[in-house]
Amino acid sequence: MEQEKIIISLGGSLIVPNEIDIDFLTEFKKIILSQIEKGKKFIIITGGGKIARKYQSALKEISNPSLEHLDWLGIYSTRLNAEFLGLFFTGTAEEKIITDPTLPVNFEKPLIIGAGWKPGWSTDYDAVLLAKSINAKRVINLSNIDFAYDKDPNKYPDAKKLENISWSEYRELIPKEWNPGLSTPFDPIASGVAESEGIEVAILNGKNIENLENCLNNLEFIGTKIK
Repeated sequence: MEQEKIIISLGGSLIVPNEIDIDFLTEFKKIILSQIEKGKKFIIITGGGKIARKYQSALKEISNPSLEHLDWLGIYSTRLNAEFLGLFFTGTAEEKIITDPTLPVNFEKPLIIGAGWKPGWSTDYDAVLLAKSINAKRVINLSNIDFAYDKDPNKYPDAKKLENISWSEYRELIPKEWNPGLSTPFDPIASGVAESEGIEVAILNGKNIENLENCLNNLEFIGTKIK
């Protein structure tokens, strides 16, 4: 039987909420290693987190950067986090991180770490391209929110959490285009690819380690399932 391959998009807010969260990363590593022992393979794509926002904010204070320049800062922040995570998983992860999701993927080791690609594309898009490339049918999107909502819960008190939703329903709720400043649980372009490829996306709070383990074991979990 072919080994299950899973893509995890690991939000930068979990890696670097303010300082590097060593406690979370230690627990996360235990979970991933235990799943690898069961025969699963993973690609983990890292976000930028607080490091990206600090660099972007500082540059805007002292200069007049273009959106592309700000996007590149974010991308290089994801790559720094990816290099760090790769070293954290030394011995288990491939030494070279993936920065171009269109290139062929070879699993010589059971774990590959990836990062941002180029301006104009989100890590959500990178995740579904890699899922398509390796024929993975699940993308797990980990951040610091429990659910995706039908609208921004920070702005709208009547926002409803989404637990199970189809791609067509979800895509009706979000903008049609993506831009670097867009705040949406899973970006529109990535959503279109996921729908056409039959890829299921789970959105959940990575801080709840037991819940993440349930998700990885195909058990009921707290979060949003889009398929």
